[in-house]
Amino acid sequence: MPVGLVALLTLSGCGFSGEEGGSTQAADRDQRIVVDNFRAPVADWALESDAAYILSLSGCLETLTRYDEAAGEIVPALATEWEQVSPLEWEFTLREGVQFQDGTALTADAVVTSLRAVLDAEVPARAFSPAVVSGVEAVDERTVRITTPAESPLVPYRLASVNTGVLAPAAFEGGSVDPFGHCTGPFTPVSEKPKQSLTVDRNEDYWGGEVQLAGAEVRFITDGATRATQVQTGEADVSLSIPAANVAALEADPAVEVLQAESPRTATLYMNNGRAPFDDVDFRKAVRSALDLDALAASVYEGAALPATGPFAPSEPWAIEGAEAPQQDVDAAKELLAAAGYTAERPLEIIAIVERAEFADVATVIQENLKSVGVPVAITTKEYAAVEPDLLSGDYDMVLSQRNRLIDIADPIGFLTADYTCEGTYNISHFCDEEYDRLVEEAAGTADTEQRYELYARAGEILVEQAVNVWLVNEQAVDAVRADLQNHRQDPLSRYVLRAETSKPAS
Repeated sequence: MPVGLVALLTLSGCGFSGEEGGSTQAADRDQRIVVDNFRAPVADWALESDAAYILSLSGCLETLTRYDEAAGEIVPALATEWEQVSPLEWEFTLREGVQFQDGTALTADAVVTSLRAVLDAEVPARAFSPAVVSGVEAVDERTVRITTPAESPLVPYRLASVNTGVLAPAAFEGGSVDPFGHCTGPFTPVSEKPKQSLTVDRNEDYWGGEVQLAGAEVRFITDGATRATQVQTGEADVSLSIPAANVAALEADPAVEVLQAESPRTATLYMNNGRAPFDDVDFRKAVRSALDLDALAASVYEGAALPATGPFAPSEPWAIEGAEAPQQDVDAAKELLAAAGYTAERPLEIIAIVERAEFADVATVIQENLKSVGVPVAITTKEYAAVEPDLLSGDYDMVLSQRNRLIDIADPIGFLTADYTCEGTYNISHFCDEEYDRLVEEAAGTADTEQRYELYARAGEILVEQAVNVWLVNEQAVDAVRADLQNHRQDPLSRYVLRAETSKPAS
């Protein structure tokens, strides 16, 4: 793994709670904690959906491989080793002695049942779909074979995606997926308040060692200010995704630790390239020229984020060489609007996703910037779950959102394929370019890491040249925890929170 990627995802100095490098107090194994998460499952518990992230961060769902965010590499999890046995086949050897929480054994047949449920879903996971995986089979009791339609060096990365988490066969016997008692992780779900919370208890028979907490409640709280308040009052022990406006107050509280890490996440103004006036590249460039990203980063983000140079952060090893953040140029914006033949026939709508508290203020700044060049804008705030169908169908103008480039798999091929190829399953920009697709397809089959990264950068250049979206600021992952929480490690990719070693001392 190149040094650049390791540096990108290595936790910052304050990304670990507890006495790193020193001793911690003896754990009180009767303690339970509360975790405030920023999203709720939107598709019951289907593994191909974002519900898999909830099950993973709750300490329930585990995968064959795992992306170690500190080391920047794929490491063993439910599989202990893997090998590419032919150009189109990979084999994974399962760990011995692992049991599901219902007491049944982890076998190759069980893994195949779970992975095929994702592969055969009506809307498969972006990381594990028929486009990239053509077959899953059991070779013997402890060996699973993954077949791909084309040679792929990234299969171990795909098996680290939370969407490829493994549940016991009994989880799939009903009309919907049932994770309760059917995971392998350190915690087992025991009760749920739909769209409110998930309660988990310790898995006494966890294969990975003694679990230090008795259990936890994971709350689904979309309002960022509420998450910040609850960790400060002690109602929550961990609060994920803290808004920039709340960081200073939390840092001043000795009972709270603020954890920050570099994150491959960029706040983005998505534009619907398939709908007028955004179907004209000059209009999209005009929007980009009208925005003052420096002022946006300094005001709304209070200096905690940097103006974006494009779809990648400059620190990433696949970043576009020499790329600079666009500067506001009102005169150029007006000239581009004229070239596009734009007339203000209706206000254009910006949807601000409420799960990101700062987006309402970001929308206001953009509204003022665009007003100055003669583009009227109306602002709407909605929960992401309510707006996603319109985004995918192309029934919108602009939306403020953010995507973690490594969230599907820990390599940007997932993001570049799903978000911007002509047939991408999350192409909410509704962008299509043959040369871009060719570069991404070539990259997907390129084993040499440096060559693959060069292809990513060239694909990124096309996105910038076509002004597909306006990438606003590169964000940090900011979480907050109670100061007495021990052995908690921040995950910039928001997949792991409750771990076996997480603990609290006696009160």
